[in-house]
Amino acid sequence: MRHNGGCHCGAIEVTFESAIAPEAMEVRACQCSFCRKHASLAVSDPAGHLRITLRDPTAVQRYRFGLSTADYFLCRRCGVYVAAILEEAGQHYAIVIVNALEEAGRFSQPPLAADYSHEDEAARRRRRRERWTPAVIEAP
Repeated sequence: MRHNGGCHCGAIEVTFESAIAPEAMEVRACQCSFCRKHASLAVSDPAGHLRITLRDPTAVQRYRFGLSTADYFLCRRCGVYVAAILEEAGQHYAIVIVNALEEAGRFSQPPLAADYSHEDEAARRRRRRERWTPAVIEAP
């Protein structure tokens, strides 16, 4: 299944592919202060694929905080939080934010509150490599 989306103004596009039906996919509500302030709900599939296309690379705001292990992609123009990306050894792993997807309503599982505050940097990177979606970032 292919799920398209992106930010509101079109500067950042995403294509999320997964064999898991959106109605059956685990939806996570991270409890960190950033995600709570954005009321974000995220999905990922380690067997899936995520393509992030930067239609206007100058519009992408990358933000890091806490352990600084991932870049949070927000659009500078319209403000939408689209994805979080871990880069490690030349590979990218990501979560996609449900509300950035065109068919967000299909991801209907009750959100699971996820608290990762107990993780150190190594554990956080390991969890993300294991649970996040392999991703590519493209800029035309």
